[in-house]
Amino acid sequence: MATLSHRMSEISEKKPTKPVVLTCAQPTGRLHLGNYLGAVLNWGRMQDDYDCYFGIVDQHAITVAHVPAQLRDNTYSCLAQYVACGLDPARSHLFVQSHVIGHTELAWILGCLCPLGQLERMTQFKDKARKHQSVDAGLLFYPVLMAADILLYNAQLVPVGDDQKQHLELARDLAEKFNHRYSDTFHIPEPFISKIGSRIMSLQDPTVKMSKSDPNLSSMVYVTDRPDEIRKKIMSAVTDSTAEVRAGEDKPGVTNLLTIMSACTGRSVATLEAEFSGKGYGDFKKGVADAVVATLDPVRLRYDELIKDREELGRIFKAGAEQAQAVAFRTLSKVNRKVGFVERPR
Repeated sequence: MATLSHRMSEISEKKPTKPVVLTCAQPTGRLHLGNYLGAVLNWGRMQDDYDCYFGIVDQHAITVAHVPAQLRDNTYSCLAQYVACGLDPARSHLFVQSHVIGHTELAWILGCLCPLGQLERMTQFKDKARKHQSVDAGLLFYPVLMAADILLYNAQLVPVGDDQKQHLELARDLAEKFNHRYSDTFHIPEPFISKIGSRIMSLQDPTVKMSKSDPNLSSMVYVTDRPDEIRKKIMSAVTDSTAEVRAGEDKPGVTNLLTIMSACTGRSVATLEAEFSGKGYGDFKKGVADAVVATLDPVRLRYDELIKDREELGRIFKAGAEQAQAVAFRTLSKVNRKVGFVERPR
């Protein structure tokens, strides 16, 4: 009769039958409507068809000045928001980067394959370096750690925004270099471009994306906002002077609100244009606000429950870390052997 450990080893060696998808985000506070409609909602739709890893990358978060207690609180909050938004711990792997051994170890090995100049040419590094008198090495090494995040789980698909495409290219390059030098080990990760998703713009400047870095809090709706806060922000959203509810390049504010309402209700923009034909912006904005409240209120209520229950959040953290660690150890063991490291004593 096979031992329990032998049976578990056999199970752990089985390759996943679904493509592996990984996406990570820093715990930087509250998610906004653009995050939800443009990204997190789509991640939730992927859980049945993909083997999903959703990482909260707290080690990336310390590459800039931060308050430790706030980082801890934000990490709990990020998990609570993810679960409230539909990321199911029973169908996906929700983990914190610092809870899993292997991210920084693999980053060091990959860093030994990465030319310094390649990191110095990274657009985000150059932009941030220009804004600060002193730049820490962690910020320079950030893309290598991101590559390790991806390759540690041998992710095949990575949902990325425009600002992260260059970093994914580095991960692909490092995977190819490692495979060439040491033999095939890593999948070459591909960007995942969802066919479903909405590009949500600022409520106060609809020519730019809704962003947490915007100092104007009226420019965004947070997923944890109360209904009265949501209505106030939508009703104050920028439109234009023509009072015609239609989408078009000449009407970015109205187009943005139509996009938001369409994403929240599932009705097409053309249908909404017909519905509000001949009506004023007051009626239109009220309709948008009602749709957003109906979409986000269940998320807020679930979040309010979860954020008060740190024991439950801790259980989710623990389960996610165990699932992620099993995969990370397998990858790291294989990588260490190929690099030439002596196997760790057990």
